[in-house]
Amino acid sequence: MNGDAMDAVRNVRGDDPVVVAEYNPDWPRQFEVEAKKLKASLGETARAIHHVGSTAVHGLAAKPVIDVILEVADVAALDGMAEKFDALGYTPMGEFGIPGRRFFVKFSPHRSHHLHAFQTGSREVVRHLAFRDYLQRHGRVAREYGELKRCLAKAFPADRQGYSRGKSEFIGRHEARAVAELSQGPDPVPDGAGLHPFKE
Repeated sequence: MNGDAMDAVRNVRGDDPVVVAEYNPDWPRQFEVEAKKLKASLGETARAIHHVGSTAVHGLAAKPVIDVILEVADVAALDGMAEKFDALGYTPMGEFGIPGRRFFVKFSPHRSHHLHAFQTGSREVVRHLAFRDYLQRHGRVAREYGELKRCLAKAFPADRQGYSRGKSEFIGRHEARAVAELSQGPDPVPDGAGLHPFKE
């Protein structure tokens, strides 16, 4: 692993500062630009490309990093495409804590994109799309989430893991509700019944 890749690993694991920005209406455009680059490079390997995470929710404060989900037939096949991802500016991180994922980070020059590749039909894809759409439907929850993130960024300005831990209960509770709405309608589910968020 070269020096740039080692720097990327250190940064992803928590060495760069936690910054939460107010919603930027340019984030959807930034995603569309990146999606076109990925599709042009990967061709039919890219079965679907989704904008997820907080930058995909209109009006929501977020770390200014575009989260992208890439659906593919076989994530292991991506391991042989290192040159394609390198040409796009991505550093491969392997599964990075989530089995069945291939995680890539882009710096341009600061951290700008996270790419999460999963097999089409993966439970991980379903839950992240469900949570994104749930926040779009439930403005009050989105506002609470934004305020929580602002407070955590102030409390953990140099501790990304602490910031992420602070969000985990909220995400778990509402992600479970999002999945329940998707599969059963808007009936409530027990607090704390959610799944893990992205490891970043």
